[in-house]
Amino acid sequence: MQTLRIVVIVLVVAVSAGGFWFAYQSGVLGPQTSRVLQGSNGPKIGGPFELVNHWGETTTAEDFKGSYMLVFFGYTYCPDVCPVTLSNVSTALDMLGDDAAKVTPLFVTVDPERDTVDQLSEYVKYFHPAIIGLTGSEQQIADVTKAYGVYYAKADGGTGDPQDYLMDHTSITYLMTPENTYAAHFSHSATAEDMAAGIRRVLDGG
Repeated sequence: MQTLRIVVIVLVVAVSAGGFWFAYQSGVLGPQTSRVLQGSNGPKIGGPFELVNHWGETTTAEDFKGSYMLVFFGYTYCPDVCPVTLSNVSTALDMLGDDAAKVTPLFVTVDPERDTVDQLSEYVKYFHPAIIGLTGSEQQIADVTKAYGVYYAKADGGTGDPQDYLMDHTSITYLMTPENTYAAHFSHSATAEDMAAGIRRVLDGG
């Protein structure tokens, strides 16, 4: 039985200049999926991190060694791109069947000011039960986003309330190998079917 999903009609927010530059350079504004080996001709993405999961436990990249990580950066107050992406991740995991056990989906906030452990815990309930929410200090989030080449910045929410703001952010989902190296990525326009097919190709060594 599928977990209850949030159904959203998406109106994608314009990508910020910094996010657009990174997306263009790494190719995600072209094909919906891509496989690139790390090295001089490919992006260096990922690395060690220390964050806090939505159960309040300190979590590092080493905790996921031996599992493929599916990593998406966003925030719980995101009006469109984040819930749509997490819904697609949820459906893609269901489509993978037993192979989904080889993949650990991570939702890393770019808004640690509002995305507390309790906030993340409540939010991830709406998606696949395997999804792990991660937050941390401002510095910890800055470190992990730098490692993944993710752009993020506050944007005016338009209400005049300093706590009512949006976050511009790179909307790419990364698939990392069990050795925590880059395997593939999916743009925000990738469907659940695109994700499932791309993940399966990597799992099959294609």
